[in-house]
Amino acid sequence: MARYGAGDVLWFPMLHSRTRDETNMDPAFLMPQTHPALQFTHPLPYGAILHDEGVQFVVFSRSAKSMRVLLYESTDNREPSRVIDYDPENDRWGDIWSMFVPGLKAGQLYHLQTDGPFEPRQGHRFDPTARLIDPFARALAGNFLPCDDGVIRPPKCVVVDDHFNWHGDRHLRRPLAETIIYEMHVRGFTQSESSGVENPGTYLGVIEKIPYLKSLGITAVELMPIHEFPIRSCLGEDDVRPNYWGYDSLAFFSPHRGYAAGNEPGCQVKEFKQMVRALHQAGIEVILDVVFNHTAEGNHLGPTLSFKGLENSVYYMLEADGSYKNYSGCGNTVNGNHPIVRELIFLCLRHWVHNYHIDGFRFDLASILSRDRTGKLVPNPPLVEAIAEDPLLADTKIIAEAWDAAGAYQVGTFANLRWAEWNGHYRDDMRRFWQGDDNMRGPMATRLAGSSDLYQRSGRQPCHSINFITSHDGYTLSDLVSYSEKHNEANGENNRDGENNNHSANYGVEGPTNRRDVELLRLRQIKNMLGTLMVSQGVPMLLSGDECRRTQRGNNNAYCQDNEISWFDWNRCEQNEKLLRFARSLIEFRNQEPTVRRTGFLDGRQRRAGLLPDVSWFDADGQPIDWTRDEPSLVCLLGGAPIEETGTTAGRHVLMMIHGGSEPRQFSIPTIAQRLPWRLFFDTAAESPDDIYPDHDGPLSQPRQAFAMIDRSMMCFVAERRGKQRR
Repeated sequence: MARYGAGDVLWFPMLHSRTRDETNMDPAFLMPQTHPALQFTHPLPYGAILHDEGVQFVVFSRSAKSMRVLLYESTDNREPSRVIDYDPENDRWGDIWSMFVPGLKAGQLYHLQTDGPFEPRQGHRFDPTARLIDPFARALAGNFLPCDDGVIRPPKCVVVDDHFNWHGDRHLRRPLAETIIYEMHVRGFTQSESSGVENPGTYLGVIEKIPYLKSLGITAVELMPIHEFPIRSCLGEDDVRPNYWGYDSLAFFSPHRGYAAGNEPGCQVKEFKQMVRALHQAGIEVILDVVFNHTAEGNHLGPTLSFKGLENSVYYMLEADGSYKNYSGCGNTVNGNHPIVRELIFLCLRHWVHNYHIDGFRFDLASILSRDRTGKLVPNPPLVEAIAEDPLLADTKIIAEAWDAAGAYQVGTFANLRWAEWNGHYRDDMRRFWQGDDNMRGPMATRLAGSSDLYQRSGRQPCHSINFITSHDGYTLSDLVSYSEKHNEANGENNRDGENNNHSANYGVEGPTNRRDVELLRLRQIKNMLGTLMVSQGVPMLLSGDECRRTQRGNNNAYCQDNEISWFDWNRCEQNEKLLRFARSLIEFRNQEPTVRRTGFLDGRQRRAGLLPDVSWFDADGQPIDWTRDEPSLVCLLGGAPIEETGTTAGRHVLMMIHGGSEPRQFSIPTIAQRLPWRLFFDTAAESPDDIYPDHDGPLSQPRQAFAMIDRSMMCFVAERRGKQRR
């Protein structure tokens, strides 16, 4: 037996190969049990289950009248080579259809097909001609074939052999508070010719760039969707707006075939595992962005590809007239709190954790998971609570995008202690402060200190706040300081798509410029926001390429831009090597410094006599801060985290002088901090290499020294705790 999760689950071998006659005699073949001769571990009761003598096809459908498996010899086959019918009398157990087909092996291609009522007002959309993707397919192969006879032919499902030599790999189990997330797109990371990799745009290409990720210092990659999604339209044509981001799932259990270097059906399974194993060997965790809120089938005008043709009214939220509720903004909404769908999601998450060693999940539009089967937001929704309590997921990180497309916004109130959240308030408040908006000093300080207003009351910690200033959805950091208006014309939607309220600025010129004054200010703002992000309490998330000024040319919704607009241009690492050095040094500091990633909220008290308070706030003149004044400046003093709190090394004291104003200003060291030996760590107004001192050997300040700070700049100082505190 094997042990997974937090130690609460013992996973036993399941029943293995039987003949079809044997399985028809005993419904217990669906349940976990031990076979004395065969030791095959598999956690999934559904899908195409590979046995020594053949394949067992297990699928749920409550309302189907008949069902069959279509077998193919090639991904290009328009018609199946064999059609095998389920026997409704012998192959159906309740609502589970299960049939063993001897002689089939790994690599077998197949579809499902069903007969049943087509009664849309009653929620039924069965189509006896539709070729259906198995909801539990472990891999897909091929593409949508041309549709010249009215029959949509989606990618084919692949029977997969899940065996893989992990070389002893296990989950890294890094504490959330010690995590630095790097959000990236598998294809976009290496697809550019400038990447110089042997396998561009693939899982193997990511492996080739692991030395870069390791040198950057991040601890986890958050991969944009890698679940299967359409590469071409369902009619087999190249899409006018190709699906680049991947938020349009076809098969939740399958890694995307488009990111594989090989061509053999199912090869993406092995290559994805190779990537995870290699990232783990480099000390980097893997978090998946998962989309359990809608699918590629769309609304009533969309194709029947999988769920619609198996049990439409179970898998989707429907109106009373049978039309689709649309809380996702994408045409349909997955019925996540239906018991059948809830089971599918559980099994899917366990599949990725158990079979792929995934370290965590970011749930896209997670507020949809808080809606009951009628679409109403409910407290303690069963699915959200069960994910948090699932013992096999106990070692994983679970992160919510705590809003949806229908107006729900649950940042700070999404769920319980297991759930972290993308903190949209952090993004907006930091952007507004550095842009120079009025009355932003208080919100900025709250976000810098870990967003206690959002998370403390419910018993959560600063690490439950995933802090970010940019993400895939919106501007890159360089574009945020280069464009006042979005420029999405290339998307073909007349610039109507994308967010209009971005809190961005161009500082005098829209887009690229040769004006040195504008470029210096833009670079300073980039460093201000990177610096703020890496010294804030909580968990920082960096958008891939922000460390070297990746640009999307002002496009803040590049969902369909599978080209240079979205791809990582590796030439920028050299062109912006000074900024890259600044970013790397910040990340290294955060990894080393427990004072900026404390596990409890700051309260301004001394933890022990003689120590500085954990946080103190001051005005620019060094006097205690007057929060009633509308000022664009503040000073934050963090008392070094003591050994008893960190468990390893005492933290340094950290002093931050933050000036968001548009005019120069004098700053002073507060009286209580003047006796400490403050060394400059970074100064966003200085030019490289004097903008950051990664070895903490910056200039030593004088006790009553005044600092003339230019507009929109930030200085950070560090001081060792007195005595033998660090070890």
